Amino acid sequence: MADTTVSKMQRMRELVELLNRARRAYEQEDQEIMGNFEYDRLYDELLELEKELDTTLASSPTVNVGYEVLSELPKERHERPMLSLDKTKEVERLKEFLGDQKAVLSWKLDGLTIVLTYRNGELAKAVTRGNGEVGEVVTSNARVFKNIPLHIPYQGELVLRGEAVISYKDFEKINEEIGDADAKYKNPRNLCSGSVRQLNNEVTAKRNVRFYAFTLVSAGDMDFHNSRLCQMAWLKEQGFDVVENHAVTRETVEEEVAWFARHVESNEVPSDGLVLVYDDIAYGQSLGTTAKFPRDSFAFKWADEIRETTLLEIEWSPSRTGLINPVAIFDPVELEGTTVSRASVHNISIMEELELGVGDRITVYKANMIIPQIAENLTRSGVKDIPCSCPVCGGKTKISMDNETKTLYCTNPKCQAKHVKAFSLFVSRDAMNIEGLSEATLEKFIINGYVKDFTDIFHLDRYEEEIKSMEGFGEKSYENLQASIQNARTTTLPRLVYSLGIPNIGIANAKVICRALGNDPLKVENATLEELDEIQGVGEVIARAYVEYFADEEHKDVFGRLLGEVVIPKEEVSEDSQKFAGVNFVITGSVEHFANRAEVKEEIEKRGGKVTGSVTSKTNYLINNDVDSTSSKNKKARELGVPIISEEQFLAML
Repeated sequence: MADTTVSKMQRMRELVELLNRARRAYEQEDQEIMGNFEYDRLYDELLELEKELDTTLASSPTVNVGYEVLSELPKERHERPMLSLDKTKEVERLKEFLGDQKAVLSWKLDGLTIVLTYRNGELAKAVTRGNGEVGEVVTSNARVFKNIPLHIPYQGELVLRGEAVISYKDFEKINEEIGDADAKYKNPRNLCSGSVRQLNNEVTAKRNVRFYAFTLVSAGDMDFHNSRLCQMAWLKEQGFDVVENHAVTRETVEEEVAWFARHVESNEVPSDGLVLVYDDIAYGQSLGTTAKFPRDSFAFKWADEIRETTLLEIEWSPSRTGLINPVAIFDPVELEGTTVSRASVHNISIMEELELGVGDRITVYKANMIIPQIAENLTRSGVKDIPCSCPVCGGKTKISMDNETKTLYCTNPKCQAKHVKAFSLFVSRDAMNIEGLSEATLEKFIINGYVKDFTDIFHLDRYEEEIKSMEGFGEKSYENLQASIQNARTTTLPRLVYSLGIPNIGIANAKVICRALGNDPLKVENATLEELDEIQGVGEVIARAYVEYFADEEHKDVFGRLLGEVVIPKEEVSEDSQKFAGVNFVITGSVEHFANRAEVKEEIEKRGGKVTGSVTSKTNYLINNDVDSTSSKNKKARELGVPIISEEQFLAML
C-alpha cells in the first residue's frame, strides 16, 4: 500500500513538472510542446491524484494561477487579484450552477487579458493579467489597439477587464508578412501575446489587435441596478466593443450554448469556450471565492467531438525560417461538420510524446472546434523516418533543441523555402507586378516544387491542374493569375533589376542606374565599380553590393534567362528627361491631380529627379498641398529654408 502511495506521489510530481514546463513554454516563450487535449487530460489526472492523496504541491498548476512575468516591461500589482475560472464540459453542471438565478453567457475569448483604467475620461493605464496578482504595464501598446477608446464620456475612475485578440483573418495575413511568424506563432493567441507585450508599440500598431470588454470592475458611484447586463450595456455606450453576451436562465442555457456552438466556426476571433456569470452582482460577490476560483462564474469548455482514424503519412513542410514542420495526414473523418484529413503536429517533441508512427490508430478532434489536432495515439508504434534531407531543396537537415523543444531544420542557406521574401519582392507592385501571388501562395508553390527560381513563375501553366485543385484556387483564380503573369512579361529594365532583390537597390536606385547605363541590359549586367561611382546618387555601398551580386554566376544565369522571358520596350527619351537631374524632392500629404503620391514620384524620376522620405539640407523642394500646415515636415523645411510648393506649383514646373 505504501509503495502504491509513493508511486502515485512520484507520478503527481512528474505531472506538476510536465504541466508547468508546458505552460511556461506556452505563456512565456510562445512555444507549444503539448496539445490542449493532452494538457487537459494530464491536468485532470493531477487533480484526481491530489484529491486521492489529500496533498497539493506548492508549485502545482492547480493552485498557482500563472507564472511570474518575464520581460523588460514595468510590472504592477493588481488592486484585485484575477482568478482563473472553474470549468466544465457538461451543460448539466451549468444548470446546477444557475439554480433560480439569471446569468450572462458570453464567449470565452482566447487572447491576452488586459485591465484598463480610465480617469477623467482618458485612458490612464493598461496592465496584462500576468500571474493574476502582478501584470505588465502595456499602456502605450493599448493606445494603438484598433478599437480601443482613448476618450470616453464617463469622467470618474473606471476599471474594466477585457481580452486583447487578433482575428483569424489578420493572423493569416500577418503570418504571410512576418518572416518568422510560422516558426514563432502557432495560433492567434500566441501572436496576440507577442504583439501586446512588445517594447515598441509601432509593432503592436501593425498587428491589428482588438479589445473586447468582458467585466466591469469598478466605476465610482454609478448605479447599474445590481445587474451585469446593465454594466455591459453601459460599457457599449462608453464606446467599448463588448464580448457578445446573452441573458440565460436554467431553462434557456442549453439552447443558448447550442447557439454559440453553431456560431463558433464563423466567429472572427478565437474562442476556447463560454463564460457564465450571475447577473445579480451582489449575490455573486456574497459567495466569495475559493483559493483559485470565484464562485460567481463558470467556464464552459466545448466537449470535443473525437474520431478514430489511421495515420497514413507524416508530411514534412519546410518554412522560410528553415524550420521543417511535421504534418499528420490521416484517413479523412467528419469533425464538427467538415471533412478533415490533416493536422499539424508542430515539432518532433510532440511526435515523440505521442510515439507517432505511420499506420498508427489515432484519435483526432478540433481544438476550440476550429483547428484539427491529434488527441491520442492508440497504438504508439514510435517515431521513425525523420528526413535527413529537405523535401524542397534536398539539403541536409538537423535536429535542434530550442526552448526544450526538438525541431527539424534545413541547413542549406540557399533553400528556396527560406527565400519566400525574395520571390514576394519579385512579384510585388514596383517589381514585376504579378497579382494573385501572396507569400502564402508562393510558399505553397515552392514547397510543392512548382517554383525553384524566378523564371519558373512564368511557367506555372505546367502545373495547371495541380494549382486549380489547391485550396483557395479554382478556374477563375488560375485564369486571373495567368493573365497577370502574361501582362508582367512586358516590363521595364529598372523593374526587372529591382525585382532581383539586390541589397540596397530600391526601385529609385534601379531607375537611376539603368538610365545612366542607357537602359542597355548588357551594360546593366556588367557594370563596374568605376562606372557606378560616376552615377550621381549611387554611393560606394550601393555600387559594391550591385557589382558583387552580378559577380555570382548563378545570378547572371537567372538574369539572362529572365531577359528571355520578358519584353522591354525601348524607352522614349523626352526633351525634359534630365529636367530634375540632381534635384531632390520630398512629397507629403494627399494629392488631387494624381492617383497617389507614387505617380508624382514617377513623374519626378522620369525627369532625372529623386524622391526621399525626409526633409534634410539636401532637399530642394517639399511638395505639400497644405503649404501653411504646421506638420513636422513643413516645420523642418522652414528651418532649413527649403521651398514648400503645392501640387499646382509642381505641375507648373512640369
